[in-house]
Amino acid sequence: MSDTPLIGVLALQGDVREHLIALASADALARPIRRPDELAEVDGLVIPGGESTTMSKLAVLFGMLEPLRERVRTGMPVYGTCAGMILLAEKILDPRSHQETVGGIDMIVRRNAFGRQNESFEAAVEVAGVDGGPVEGVFIRAPWVESVGAGTEVIAEHDGHIVAVRQKNALATSFHPELTGDHRMHALFVDMVRAVK
Repeated sequence: MSDTPLIGVLALQGDVREHLIALASADALARPIRRPDELAEVDGLVIPGGESTTMSKLAVLFGMLEPLRERVRTGMPVYGTCAGMILLAEKILDPRSHQETVGGIDMIVRRNAFGRQNESFEAAVEVAGVDGGPVEGVFIRAPWVESVGAGTEVIAEHDGHIVAVRQKNALATSFHPELTGDHRMHALFVDMVRAVK
């Protein structure tokens, strides 16, 4: 059996291409996925940034929401960035109407917590479990985590707010590591996938 995991990037909306490149740089096979049969074939999944309300509605439209919930519930490794973090939350503080989540991480998130598009910024973030110094994070209309449950590990904070968490096989960041050329967050996720493959 190959040690190279097959990792999907949910390709309903958002920065799919950048994640595919980052995963390939971290020694994974990566492919975009849109349908339940494609989801069934992958060892792990990245839920990219984008617009969380739109992604939620498209997941329902494409028949992906329940299959996603089931795979995450049964232990498939998953990594959500920005909007992906929102979709992995058990609760959103200020959800748009009819916005549903995949769940998987016992946390409460606040949408657009760091401000609007024109308040986007980059920051160096120290992430527990990632060697080599701070990770460069791009924050675009980013959420933050208001609170976590007992089983959720906080692995990074910025400006007093939680911006990266891990719970078992689920990982989430407020920021976009795929936009920086620093692929250490993706390498961490690929290692998580390998550990359960």
